[in-house]
Amino acid sequence: MKEILNFLRDLEKNNNRVWFNTNKERYQKVLKKWNAFCESLITEIGRFDADIAPLTIKDCTYRIYRDTRFSKDKSPYKTHFGVFMAKGGKKSMHAGYYFHIGTGNGQEYSHAHMLASGNYCYDNKTVKILREDISDEWETFSTSILGKADSLFVPDMEGALKRIPREYDPNAPYADWMRMKAYCLTVKTDDNFLLEDNLAQRVAELFKTTKPFVDYINRAVDYVKEEIK
Repeated sequence: MKEILNFLRDLEKNNNRVWFNTNKERYQKVLKKWNAFCESLITEIGRFDADIAPLTIKDCTYRIYRDTRFSKDKSPYKTHFGVFMAKGGKKSMHAGYYFHIGTGNGQEYSHAHMLASGNYCYDNKTVKILREDISDEWETFSTSILGKADSLFVPDMEGALKRIPREYDPNAPYADWMRMKAYCLTVKTDDNFLLEDNLAQRVAELFKTTKPFVDYINRAVDYVKEEIK
């Protein structure tokens, strides 16, 4: 992972096509290492989640090239690598397991090293069902779902509503979950975590504790998918 980190940090300082093309061979070597790690991680997660086992690298990884058409930031390259392992692949809309290596130079998304279980993209029907399920089943959800996740994981409130929808009690223990539009549990890590041995196995062990959460979210996703068939 050290070679990957060094490349991303150098890319952050030189995020332009001239530098990238000059270092294209270096990028290809780093990408090969990243893909090998991702294959190991898919295998490890596939041991406890059968929906992940058949996935390929192409199903789960992303191009380094940024889409800058609608962005003020015209930097052409991402300064992170990410892999999202979900039932049906990264475009399926299912919840899954996302692992992300950034530059380590901050806690913002593009810089942080992180694990995330869930998904950030849900349609309104799925969000409505999840709010209803969580509020109706809070005791079960909080103990049998959230309670199983490693204590390092915290709910990701990025993009959440400022106010709780009026149909829900703002003083209820589940109130913050009613503000969410994306349902994700996250852990931010540091360089030491990345550079210790057996990274794929350690990441998979953490993700394993969130499988009940992923399954719970996917129950709602699958219900909506069936409805629109």
